[in-house]
Amino acid sequence: MLPRITFGLIVLNGEPFLRYNLRALYPFAHQIIVAEGASPKAAHAATPDGHSVDGTLAALRRFKAEEDPEDKLIIVTAEDEGYPNGFWPGEKDEQSQAYARRASGDWLWQIDVDEFYHPDDMRQVAAYLVRHPELTCLTFRAYHFWGGFDYVADGGLFRHRLFQGELGGVYRRLFRWRPGDAYFSHRPPTITDRQGRNITRLHLRQAETIIPGRPVRMYHYFMVFPAQVTRKGAYYEQQAWEWDRGRAAKNEALLREVTLENGLELFDQHGTRNWLERFGGSHPPQIARLRADLAAGQLAVTIRRTDDIERLLDNPHYHALVARQRRRERLKAARDRLLYELRLRPRAVAVQLLSFYLPEALRQRLPTRLSSRLAPGRTITSQAQPVAKQ
Repeated sequence: MLPRITFGLIVLNGEPFLRYNLRALYPFAHQIIVAEGASPKAAHAATPDGHSVDGTLAALRRFKAEEDPEDKLIIVTAEDEGYPNGFWPGEKDEQSQAYARRASGDWLWQIDVDEFYHPDDMRQVAAYLVRHPELTCLTFRAYHFWGGFDYVADGGLFRHRLFQGELGGVYRRLFRWRPGDAYFSHRPPTITDRQGRNITRLHLRQAETIIPGRPVRMYHYFMVFPAQVTRKGAYYEQQAWEWDRGRAAKNEALLREVTLENGLELFDQHGTRNWLERFGGSHPPQIARLRADLAAGQLAVTIRRTDDIERLLDNPHYHALVARQRRRERLKAARDRLLYELRLRPRAVAVQLLSFYLPEALRQRLPTRLSSRLAPGRTITSQAQPVAKQ
């Protein structure tokens, strides 16, 4: 028997992935809750009233009418949440909280529209959830597709703790969901209990380890099409994050041509170097169907040229550069892991344990500077207000 899983999605301009993703999730879903629309800093990619410019909202409603016989899909817009101009405030916290407020499953699985999984892996994950109800979070490593379906980006960014808020750059994606729990922040995804305590890492596991000899991975088609590259660059440049300054221009340069000169600079956030490799695995079935529809001309989507990528990947000098850089990035990742294990992790574990088990009377007798660190929700950095499960 499948566990009760609520899938939560935030989506703006989700085509051409949307219907294929919904079809992939449907057999495993207790609910699929989609928060559609733009935050103010995504206005460049939205209609004047805050919705997708590619027909995503209409596609959601069409799926609801034509492909939702079990009434699993719930569509939420900013207007539904009391924002009459159609734009969601903030930077995605509110969208995540909107789907979390409606979640009635025992598990909350966060999904982006360009994230897919093999169905066999999803069945294994579902069985693991049944066996391990004590779990509070399951994380996933990903294949990151760039420039087409046959190429993946790899490098130091995807192992950096600041990439997704977890050591090794893994994605927090699947959470135990109980009455009184709240989705507190989107970056990184963080769940609190009814006392406001951060429970995300209380019992955390990596999906790669749950099936011996067969790593469960997320398939992240985040920069397959030119429109994705352009929109993501423009969006991240609007943020206050120093590491994404100039991102739009860098993305546009890479979109025009990848060469030996920029082939290690697909991303450079947090001082990392990242490169392209060929993908030799199999895609999830709904991605295979999407590709077939593209080939048949049924989808009006611009595809990136790949002759420059092929030349680069056929160049032995590029392989030598990648090999050297891979060693450097692995050494940096090992150093960061060691520093984390020696300095940051013991402190974080101590704070978490004390925040859960220190009696309130004793907490009040501590110096203010120390007691404030142990207050409910103290480890949460987002300013957004949590939204509890009903």
